[in-house]
Amino acid sequence: MTSADDRVFFKRAIEASIRIALIALLVLWCFQISRPFIQPIVWGIILAIAAQPLYQALSSAMGGRRVLAASILVVGFLLVLVVPSVLLTTNLVESVTELSEKIDSGQLNPPPPPASVADWPIVGEPIHAFWTAASRNLDTALDPLHPQLQVVGHKALEVGASAGFGLVVFALSIVLAGVLLASSERGAEAAHRLAERVVPERGAELVTLGRDTVQSVTRGILGTAVIQASLAGLGLLAAGVPAFGLWTLLVLLLAVVQLPTLLVLAPIIVWVFATSSTGVAVLFGIWSTAVGVSDNVLKPLLLGRGSDVPMPVIFVGAIGGFILNGIIGLFVGAVVLAVGYNLFNAWLEDGA
Repeated sequence: MTSADDRVFFKRAIEASIRIALIALLVLWCFQISRPFIQPIVWGIILAIAAQPLYQALSSAMGGRRVLAASILVVGFLLVLVVPSVLLTTNLVESVTELSEKIDSGQLNPPPPPASVADWPIVGEPIHAFWTAASRNLDTALDPLHPQLQVVGHKALEVGASAGFGLVVFALSIVLAGVLLASSERGAEAAHRLAERVVPERGAELVTLGRDTVQSVTRGILGTAVIQASLAGLGLLAAGVPAFGLWTLLVLLLAVVQLPTLLVLAPIIVWVFATSSTGVAVLFGIWSTAVGVSDNVLKPLLLGRGSDVPMPVIFVGAIGGFILNGIIGLFVGAVVLAVGYNLFNAWLEDGA
């Protein structure tokens, strides 16, 4: 027979379990409702934190008109970022659709190589031989890789199709960033309250660390990547390179994950030399080489005091975010994982 204390204990345990279950159900329900908006909200917060110094300077110059300053930044970001993105996305969708259809139908037939290709030092003859075989019968030349190429084509088509939705999310995030900037004081106060509630001893310090990490990664790494990709895209467009949107996206991806963009640009330089006039090829080669090494200048200028986040963290965050959420995830993943990495390190140091 159970005692009175046992009955009280069981009653309280059941009541606590019911309350916890109801709270968990409410939290899960709220998460399911807000899940479609999590990505633009997170990216909007990142943009707002990154643009905070510029917003404060503009707001001070306009006599403290916070809403007007935020509105000007939103319009400026939409014009500078979204308009070129529309052109890039349109070309990307068209390019990957055409590429996927040609790969599936076996109609991707490159033109014959110029005779001058065979005269290139060391690699000229093998490239000329393979190029000639591919121009005669691409299916035969690429027959061992045909299943893999079909997979790549379908994946590229999926990326192109998701780019349009990503552009809408990107524009929405910019508008949300403007709203957050206009109420940045209340946002900062809420962040401090939450951090102090979770980590009472170091709440303010961790908020500052997270803010500095977001600004450093966004300006120094993502900013550099966007500038490099934009300059590369202009060069590809001016040189008349087909599917310039696809190559620009690859340049952006390499720049974000901290790999040399010349891995994409160097083969295109070779192609331009083989198919275009000498003047165009030389100018494109100089431009692309300058774009490839520009990160050595841009990063110190944009990073300021530097970033403590190692390259593998940025690489994993960018690739993982890209796989999970597409184009926007490429940026959000890198920033979120960098913040998590620095906060985790701070927690380790605090326990040492």
